[in-house]
Amino acid sequence: MTELQIGDIAPDFELLNQDGVKISLKDFLGKKIVLYFYPKDNTPGCTLQACDFTKFYDEFLSKNAVIIGISPDSIKSHENFMQKYDLKHILLSDSEKEVCKKYGVWGLKKNYGKEYEGLIRSTFVLDENGIIKNIYKNVKTKEHALKVLNELC
Repeated sequence: MTELQIGDIAPDFELLNQDGVKISLKDFLGKKIVLYFYPKDNTPGCTLQACDFTKFYDEFLSKNAVIIGISPDSIKSHENFMQKYDLKHILLSDSEKEVCKKYGVWGLKKNYGKEYEGLIRSTFVLDENGIIKNIYKNVKTKEHALKVLNELC
């Protein structure tokens, strides 16, 4: 599959949220979507990222934007993660990594000279029609949510 580009229509999907409810991307047509992919619940970088998106949650809402986090973690893990940190946004479970692969965020990573397959922390910003307006790859978590918020039209 070719890599997604700015201007492409974001691939639709249906995944279960932290409450076991099916959520589809098309459920949010008419809203901007901040779709962020992260490796694992309750790890330092992922916790910082999720808490920052919650910190600015109301500001995203005021810009007609919904925030959706996706990781391969289970529904139960997401539920615990949300409760532990009082997260306000949606978390979706992609345990089969199908959506991660559709978006090109599952791939070869290197850490301390070792290569392995894993999730490449990435964020996609979609407009009200599901068109990709911005892509952030290999995201550094510090102040990422604020950067996305400030660049959101």
